[in-house]
Amino acid sequence: EELHDLTYDFEPILDKIHISFRFNKESGFSEVYLNGRNVEQDSRSMEVSEQVSHVSAIKLVRKRLVHLQQQAANEGGLVMDGRDIGTTVFPNADLKIFMKADPMVRSERRYKELLGKGVEVTMEEVMQNVVGRDYEDSHREESPLRKAEDAIILDNTHLTQEEQVEFVIAEIKKLANCDKTAQA
Repeated sequence: EELHDLTYDFEPILDKIHISFRFNKESGFSEVYLNGRNVEQDSRSMEVSEQVSHVSAIKLVRKRLVHLQQQAANEGGLVMDGRDIGTTVFPNADLKIFMKADPMVRSERRYKELLGKGVEVTMEEVMQNVVGRDYEDSHREESPLRKAEDAIILDNTHLTQEEQVEFVIAEIKKLANCDKTAQA
């Protein structure tokens, strides 16, 4: 049975969920903590990936997660990715970049990432997961996956990570120059 079809009352559980982000100096990346426990690796697993679209379609869960994400921004200087960040979570963000890539390329990247973490998975499983999540997330009623009207498209199908970073930095500089011009 699909999770979003259950009549289970998620509210008491959701009130006990505390998500935080901590910068790991060794890795150079922020990591996700759930109730004080580092869940960065767990949150990127195929097992979680196969369920995330079902769980995120539950209205109460979406509402709570949006609230937690917005709270994380209170400290400022936040860069966040997600399927509804620019449309639902931060509709007034200073800069929104809608990243897309060919599903086969995305699947290959994800497959390599999982293999690098020691996860036993086939390319076919990853491709089914990527395509299935795209479909479910773009067709869900609550906070569907869609490009914000004011988002800049970054098709990274044929770009390296370095080229993607250069693209984003160029957009930040454009934004900074616009702000300076507006203040003058």
